[in-house]
Amino acid sequence: MKIDVLTLFPEMFEGVFSASIMKKAADKGKATFRAVNFRDYAEGKHKVVDDYPYGGGAGMVLKPQPLFDAVDDLKKTAENPRVILMCPQGERYTQQKAEELSKEEHLIFLCGHYEGYDERVRQHLVTDEISIGDYVLTGGELGAMVVADSVVRLLPGVLGNEDSAVKDSFSSGLLEHPHYTRPADFRGMKVPDVLLSGNHKHIDEWRREESLKRTWERRPDLLELIELTKEEQQQIDSWKIRK
Repeated sequence: MKIDVLTLFPEMFEGVFSASIMKKAADKGKATFRAVNFRDYAEGKHKVVDDYPYGGGAGMVLKPQPLFDAVDDLKKTAENPRVILMCPQGERYTQQKAEELSKEEHLIFLCGHYEGYDERVRQHLVTDEISIGDYVLTGGELGAMVVADSVVRLLPGVLGNEDSAVKDSFSSGLLEHPHYTRPADFRGMKVPDVLLSGNHKHIDEWRREESLKRTWERRPDLLELIELTKEEQQQIDSWKIRK
């Protein structure tokens, strides 16, 4: 996968792209990363990328020309990239979106600052608008880092254990079950007996029930998006009664 980021602050990505999973993906040849300053594509002596909004109002608006020219240039090395606008008005980011994007060969992220983008960027340049939450950041850089990280870890061969990404929270529609490791007894706090039993059928059943319970307790809205078995629905009904 090729990931390009158009930003006014490419230095923000130096540490992110050279550490942890991102570095591992690059070292394995699974992904390449580049942060490009789209000011370099601005016309004129002073390389101005923003201007006052038509009709008046507070703040400055990013001009379309530098972004269009930058994307046109990046498209020369790959066909049909996904051009992603990081924006609080975009669709809320989910694990399902991460899985969708992980199947692409080329992602281009647009990271803006100031008051916003010229609307023609939304209408004619981007393929996706993504928001990582209902809040506003100074720019799109942190959001692009979040999305890139969540996508890259899904690429085959990046994680040490191929099952890790499959069993993550949200991948199955449920929050992930609790995890335990050694020691089995720490300050009187003990690991559930079923995990020490060696009976993998019972362990799988326990994990599924714990995932279901954790989702019901913390994110019941997610249960509306998945198909529950009759037994699982009965289990939830029993928790509601006891509550």
